[in-house]
Amino acid sequence: MDVLDRRLIAALQVSPRAPWGEIGRAIGEHERTVARRLQRLLAEGVVRVTAIYDDLRSGHGRPVHLHAQVRPGMARKVAEALAARPDTRSVYSLTGATDVGSELVSPSREDLHDILSAQISGIDGVAQTQTQVVLHTFRTVAEWHAPYLTDQEVAELRPAPPAECLPDEDGLSPLEQEIAELLAADGRIAFTTIADRLDLSVPTARRRVASLLERRVLLPRAEVEPALIGLEVEAQLWLKVRPHGLDRVGQTLAAHPNVRYCAATTGTHALIVQVATAHEADLYRFLSGVVGLLDEVTDVNVTLITRAYKRGHLHKSGLLTLEKTP
Repeated sequence: MDVLDRRLIAALQVSPRAPWGEIGRAIGEHERTVARRLQRLLAEGVVRVTAIYDDLRSGHGRPVHLHAQVRPGMARKVAEALAARPDTRSVYSLTGATDVGSELVSPSREDLHDILSAQISGIDGVAQTQTQVVLHTFRTVAEWHAPYLTDQEVAELRPAPPAECLPDEDGLSPLEQEIAELLAADGRIAFTTIADRLDLSVPTARRRVASLLERRVLLPRAEVEPALIGLEVEAQLWLKVRPHGLDRVGQTLAAHPNVRYCAATTGTHALIVQVATAHEADLYRFLSGVVGLLDEVTDVNVTLITRAYKRGHLHKSGLLTLEKTP
């Protein structure tokens, strides 16, 4: 992909449901050029637009990060078994002490015990697991965009922030749940299609979608393999942070353009951070020049993502990968 393709994908990540004309005005390109290029990228599977829940606030589930040590030669089989589960949002092969990492959304706190003690441990090849429960999310991958736009371009595309502090819990009505499922399947689904599918008026469909997005119980997401847009080094960082500095460190890192995900968790490390950079040297500069300046951080464990099997509930087979690029 050329520079314009990458900028268009970044714009779509900022505002996944934006009309082509709005994207064109924000980045200074003609609407027809935007439409032609993005429609091609969507049709080819380079980028897919979906939506994910804010699990904790919506009551959709309890997210946990599961890391598994596996028997020699079993990493791919274990990763594929995890990716096949409907409750896993992402599955990766990793360097370091654990071989496979996964983000799993348990339907409830009660279900988590059975999932961990019986279901995951019963996967052939799993030798040992570590689990960190998410307590607070500073940035989801749905809120990240590739660093190819100016601040002004982002500001023109990004929806206005909520007028007041969002509640810790904000459930979905049965109708909102149906709408959310349609958006999860196709993040750019038209209001007219939603209205037809659910026997609503178009204004009602538009109003309900706006409510879901404004309350941030549902987050639209434009998913693309980072390597395809020039970010070939992906890392997961586990940080030990002094409790009094946890919020400051989380907010500081979440604001960095290379941070795709940042959350506070249980376990020996208080923060998990996912980073995407163009080169290993960029990752080193991030560790030394960004993380290293945060006095509240007392320890860092760095692992590299070597392969993604699933992202945002989308199987890798549903995404165009670097290996498939001509």
